[in-house]
Amino acid sequence: MIHLQQDSEGFVRMNRHFPASTPVTVIFNDGSQEVFAGRRLNEIYDQALAEYRAQNRLDAKGFSRGPKKKVQTAIDFVAVRPGMGQ
Repeated sequence: MIHLQQDSEGFVRMNRHFPASTPVTVIFNDGSQEVFAGRRLNEIYDQALAEYRAQNRLDAKGFSRGPKKKVQTAIDFVAVRPGMGQ
């Protein structure tokens, strides 16, 4: 089992996929906790990554097709809230 703690801004640190069948416990700021399936957290991560790439005009693989400059292509934090585990 993996345990994650939500930070004060509502994010958990997640910079990679977790095994799909692994239960992941997220402890929220208010003290409540919820168990997510690794597959569900991976879906939330993929959605957050897609939104990040769209906002920063990156293609599906995270490459910038615009002028050459240093661009961050990944995310390290994902927003979660109680009830997202279903």
